[in-house]
Amino acid sequence: MNAQNIQGWLGAHGARVRRAAAPLLVVAILALMVLPIPAWLLDGFFTLNIAVALMVMMVAAYMVRPLDFAAFPAVLLLATLMRLSLNVASTRIVLLEGHTGPGAAGAVIEAFGHFLIGGNFAVGLIVFAILVVINFIVVTKGAERIAEVSARFTLDAMPGKQMAVDADLNAGVIDEKEARKRRAEVAEEANFFGAMDGASKFVRGDAIAGILILLITIVGGFAVGVLQHGMSAGKAADTYILLAVGDALVAQIPGLLISVAAAMVISRVGKEDDVGQQIVQQLLTSPRVLGLTAGILGLLGVIPGMPNTVFLLAAALLGYGAWALSRRKPQQALAQEQPPAPDADATWDDLQPVAPLGLELGYRLIALVDKNRQGDLLTRIKGVRRKFAQEVGFLPPAVHVRDNLELKPSAYRVTLRGVAIADGESFPGMFLAINPGGLSTPLIGTPTTDPAFGLPAHWIEERQRENAQLAGFTVVDSETVMATHLSHLMHTQAARLLSRTETQQLVEHVNKLAPKLIEEVVPKMVSVAAFQKVLQLLLEESVHIRDIRTIVETLAEHAAVTTDPAELARRVRVALAPAIVQQIYGPARELDVIAIEPAFERLLMQALANAQAPALDPGVADMFTRSAAEVAERQEEQGVPACLLVPDAIRGAISRLVRRSAPRLQVLAHSEIPETHTIRIGPILRGAAA
Repeated sequence: MNAQNIQGWLGAHGARVRRAAAPLLVVAILALMVLPIPAWLLDGFFTLNIAVALMVMMVAAYMVRPLDFAAFPAVLLLATLMRLSLNVASTRIVLLEGHTGPGAAGAVIEAFGHFLIGGNFAVGLIVFAILVVINFIVVTKGAERIAEVSARFTLDAMPGKQMAVDADLNAGVIDEKEARKRRAEVAEEANFFGAMDGASKFVRGDAIAGILILLITIVGGFAVGVLQHGMSAGKAADTYILLAVGDALVAQIPGLLISVAAAMVISRVGKEDDVGQQIVQQLLTSPRVLGLTAGILGLLGVIPGMPNTVFLLAAALLGYGAWALSRRKPQQALAQEQPPAPDADATWDDLQPVAPLGLELGYRLIALVDKNRQGDLLTRIKGVRRKFAQEVGFLPPAVHVRDNLELKPSAYRVTLRGVAIADGESFPGMFLAINPGGLSTPLIGTPTTDPAFGLPAHWIEERQRENAQLAGFTVVDSETVMATHLSHLMHTQAARLLSRTETQQLVEHVNKLAPKLIEEVVPKMVSVAAFQKVLQLLLEESVHIRDIRTIVETLAEHAAVTTDPAELARRVRVALAPAIVQQIYGPARELDVIAIEPAFERLLMQALANAQAPALDPGVADMFTRSAAEVAERQEEQGVPACLLVPDAIRGAISRLVRRSAPRLQVLAHSEIPETHTIRIGPILRGAAA
């Protein structure tokens, strides 16, 4: 069979071979415990054991995050079983063939017994005892404790991490696919550290087994040599103890490597660099640290009686490193803008356009947009824009982020065409614990209000985060607070964000999807300005314009009859009625609505339906808006959508009337109730009193 045939066979059967690898390895390990094997084959298995231990430690050293080596608990189990099976096999051959000479158990054990410890079994016993102390007392004990604590804290923090993923999803930072991926990672991380907590017991048990196997081999070998082969006590002790110590060292060194690898995996902190890069970046990049160390070593080097050469040489090397680091100047991220010459004349370039949507930051919040300081606020803002476009139906303008030294250090301000529409405070490194309602657990922190939805909240430190999550609070970081606030403002100001530029871009986008549809309507039947006004009227009442096909088709149907944007928007609402009702009520088929008393409704019809009719009395209007706000608030407290059902002729006027006092109250016309739905009259707005 040539190389191409072998490669083709592996390609066709590779997956099957990989699936059978683990069961075959377990069978081979059990065979080593039961079946006698020759010394040359034992040498091969010992070499394989050392190679596997080295490979495991190299993978642990170069991994970036623990889940990169998710198979480590299983590898740890199999490596431990293989090492113990080799101990059994080597003990068997030592007891059976040890009387024939030092090479009876193979060349590897002989080399460890003669080359590493000079053929002196007393030295071997001491070296083995030291290795056991290092492995069992230092490495294994510490790794076991870290694994136990990591497993407990990972499992305790799992609900909070899942809530953080949900918060990022709701803020638009990530999409549903990324959210599922992160939830799976959280679950895998919890499973991994839980498995490592149990797998660390294998390492401790392996160290104890190594000690017991050594003692059993020494006692058994001495008895076999003296009683069965007639050897003298000194000869038997020298032969069998030397073989036993060599066997123990062959197994203990790979065991120590595996223990170190386990400690490196579970003590891993950070997800950006491997262990080597972290050590170099965090230990050897500070010229002050290297300089002070060089100075101390230099002082020790000039003291009489000290090893002057070694200390002074080390001081010189560290001093040179400190000097080289201090000479290396950091590169500037952005080029400094050259100030204009004092005598330069003003130009049109000096006139900066007003940003459609802006975010101004106090100086303490600048780090949130600095990628060199791990700030990801810009990434979250991009996610907010992406989610807004997917939900509402058009791409909002880019958010212009800049610093504002006039603000408080931790304050921020959102502007729309240069005018401030909202502000708030955010504290980097702290978390906002939001009370979803009904929680009375006291928190150690600064009381505040959620800037997006007005819920009671507390700014807390990171050490209070888990307690707040366990108490039921929704805990988010400072960047999520700002991103959520910005997202809420963009939804409430969607109509103002839809400028002529965004409208033209939307037309061009629809032209790619349905060129014939948009060409026949905009701008032939409906001008771009009228089209923009229709969309703005829909957005003012929180109607999403994702179904742009239905909107354009409705305009094409009615544009020949009327060109009034308000009337066109009314007819578009009727066409979008199923989507509007679903946006308010979800999948429910029975709709709980607020109604107006018939007599009062006739009064409103007379005052609002006809432009020539007398205007509505201000006192009546004020009473009506206050009553509507109170009823809407009671509906929301009961978990029922606040929706007022009115006749078609006054729906627009009623909506404008209550928009300021009850912004969350939706107003539907009778024609906007789909035939597939039924209504259930709830609270009644009366003309006399609320």
